[in-house]
Amino acid sequence: QVQVVESGGGLVQPGGSLRLSCTASGFTIERLVLSWYRQAPGKEREFVASFGTGGASPKIANAAKGRFTISRDNAKRTMYLQMNNLKPDDTAVYYCKALWYSGGPKESWGQGTVVTVSS
Repeated sequence: QVQVVESGGGLVQPGGSLRLSCTASGFTIERLVLSWYRQAPGKEREFVASFGTGGASPKIANAAKGRFTISRDNAKRTMYLQMNNLKPDDTAVYYCKALWYSGGPKESWGQGTVVTVSS
């Protein structure tokens, strides 16, 4: 059973930075596609960034390009989302998702970490 746990959320002022972490367990980390999604109050969950397998280039949503950077450290079984120049519109619950293939596609979501951007 793959489990992912997010951490690193908090309250930050506009223009500030945060680094979120997503730690995965229960499967070969190199075979997990790890992604970040977020859900703002009253809005649908949206894609933020993902890091594939086999050396694939990371993908970043347009709203995050130039401000957010995604990386992963397989030795630590962890993916990171570095968020800079945060805006109030970035306020949301940030979720980590793991996708893997075992007799078909399977996925596991974390419980989320809250990011609040406010002065």
